[in-house]
Amino acid sequence: MEKYLLQYPLLGAVGNTPLVRVGGFDHELPRVDIHAKLEYFNPGGSLKDRPVRRILLDALERGDLRPGKTILDSSSGNAGIAYAWLGAALGYPVALVVPENASKERLKRIRAHGAQLITTDALLGYDEALREVRRLAETEPERYYFADQYSNESNVRAHYEGTAAEILEQTRGELTHFVGGIGTGGSLTGIGRRLKKHNPDIQVIAIVPEEFPGVEGLKPLGSPDAIVPDILDDSVIDQRIDVEVEDGYNMCWRLARAGFFVGQSSGAYMHAAYTLAKTLDTGRIVTIFNDLGERYASTQLWEYED
Repeated sequence: MEKYLLQYPLLGAVGNTPLVRVGGFDHELPRVDIHAKLEYFNPGGSLKDRPVRRILLDALERGDLRPGKTILDSSSGNAGIAYAWLGAALGYPVALVVPENASKERLKRIRAHGAQLITTDALLGYDEALREVRRLAETEPERYYFADQYSNESNVRAHYEGTAAEILEQTRGELTHFVGGIGTGGSLTGIGRRLKKHNPDIQVIAIVPEEFPGVEGLKPLGSPDAIVPDILDDSVIDQRIDVEVEDGYNMCWRLARAGFFVGQSSGAYMHAAYTLAKTLDTGRIVTIFNDLGERYASTQLWEYED
């Protein structure tokens, strides 16, 4: 990987994001600290820069991604931005299958980097984008390098070797809980495995968003026909916390009053961390703020206030 970081310096800006204590909750949680990893410091503005960079660099190393190939995958938005800017930096064309209800801000950023957008019916859910991208990959295998973030072990390794290692260094290994969500399953699996290797007593909590309208980037996995990511390791999950969209929206507004301007998945994570914290006598919880609130200016998120 090092040779590619020397060749493409912008890629070296991914990772090493700040971990900060979330203020504004001290009066309610005097003996529980909540810390958030600020992933919007990445060049693409989200956590997804980490796994996508690792997926593409590993593919280059193996020779799976080579001149003449187009990078192909599905995304709800943030991974799409990561593919778009990383593809542009590496000099490879990118084609993305995205639900048509992805925020306008995300779609504009993807187009700005020159990626091709293929949209699917929002009423059919995000799984329709997964089905469509697999149809494209099977139809034209010589044209595309199908990155397949839902099945790609490089996704997990990016978080095991990167995100989780940073969390352990920044907390000096002193945390009691990690709260995350399931999109591709890569972050929860990779972070969960690494944290539990360090200390099996660290509890890993997964949020479960409601099925509709849902939270961009997260899979509820509640329906029998839901596509479960191949790389998701259920064994690392100790507890699940249900989060309604309204709860996440309310928390985004509360975080904004504390100085954090984050997107809806970050609000959902923080709501779950807050819910958990209220059940604890003491503890140090770590969660992730995946992206910035500006990415949702055209959605209902900032039209709603508690």
